[in-house]
Amino acid sequence: MLSRTISSTIISASNSFPVLLLTGPRQVGKTTLLENLAKTNRNYVTLDDLEQRNLAKTDPALFLQINPPPVTIDEVQYAPELFSYIKIYVDKYKKSGDFWLTGSQKFHLMKGIQETLAGRVAVIDLLGLSYAEMSNRADQNFPFLPTADRLKIMQRNHPEIRTLTDIYKIIWNGSFPKLFNDKNRNRDLFYKSYIRTYIERDVKDSYQINNDIAFYNFLRSAAARTGQLLNYADIARDVNIDSKTAKAWLSILERSGIIKLLQPYYNNITKRIIKTPKLYFMDTGLCAYLTAWDSFKTLEAGALSGAILETYVFTEIIKSYWYNGKDPNIYFYRDDDQKEIDFIIESNGKLHPIEVKKTATPALSDIRNFNVLNSLKKEIGEGALLCFRQNIIPLSKNVTAVPIWYI
Repeated sequence: MLSRTISSTIISASNSFPVLLLTGPRQVGKTTLLENLAKTNRNYVTLDDLEQRNLAKTDPALFLQINPPPVTIDEVQYAPELFSYIKIYVDKYKKSGDFWLTGSQKFHLMKGIQETLAGRVAVIDLLGLSYAEMSNRADQNFPFLPTADRLKIMQRNHPEIRTLTDIYKIIWNGSFPKLFNDKNRNRDLFYKSYIRTYIERDVKDSYQINNDIAFYNFLRSAAARTGQLLNYADIARDVNIDSKTAKAWLSILERSGIIKLLQPYYNNITKRIIKTPKLYFMDTGLCAYLTAWDSFKTLEAGALSGAILETYVFTEIIKSYWYNGKDPNIYFYRDDDQKEIDFIIESNGKLHPIEVKKTATPALSDIRNFNVLNSLKKEIGEGALLCFRQNIIPLSKNVTAVPIWYI
């Protein structure tokens, strides 16, 4: 098994809280990771097992007697009835690390967690493998920020040189551990099975949506809009549903970690900033499969090429923060004049602009919109142009061209 950057974050949280909740989409390695981190004999039970699920829902006290702590409970969202009994146990024994919970429906879980286990649970998010993990540098990864000190560390930790072809192969294949670890696994069959399981178990069971075909078409329509401003009416029109249903279904995708909505940076000083969020798929391989690109070559040459590269960068930035136990203050910028900045990371009171370009020859014209941030009356920090140049090079006094694989 590959080392995961998030491992130290999980161990630290487990040593401080009686309950650990590890959330994320299916197949990102939640259970495998916890199994490898367990240093004591822990009981294990999954609520995908219908008998165990029924017992947990109808007799939670007996369920915990049969599966006593320390215990890992998989897919705990299926039995929120357990939370009150877990609270009683941890309040009585006050022992760190007794309960490790996993769930693929974070927002579905949070209501019960907040009502019954507030102050007793550490919530940690997991996605697929980061590029650092794929290249065996899990322990060298840190939150991405284009400051001078971190750029020096990036240069020291990234001796390998990658090409556009290398990155698009990763983008097309995706970040699910099973696909990365088993090079002979059929990618298309994996994603076909993944979508079927997701719709059958997460969507139909949790949200009572019975129109499989319409939801699948909705999923494909959303994938085609990764990296774009969200427009409920357009997606609804594609699938022949109303905007209210589109909003509800998009919320389901977000709750299950399939997508994330990125909010624009907004400042009352500038009224012309667009307030609509952007939609991003959290796994580029799943996105490429849903939009029917049959190879990394056709994906790289096709209409989705730029948007999916931006999506890949977004997910890598998110992973670099989440896996180090931090939440990124990340936004995008777009105004009525169509001036746009792909990402803005706010850190220590400064705004750090980031642009993504599919080029190996970066130029000042690629970052021409960075100066719009001056109108926001905020301190502007170092910026970056993430591209396919093979080494770091300054573009201006405060902006550096950085290889995409350095994130």
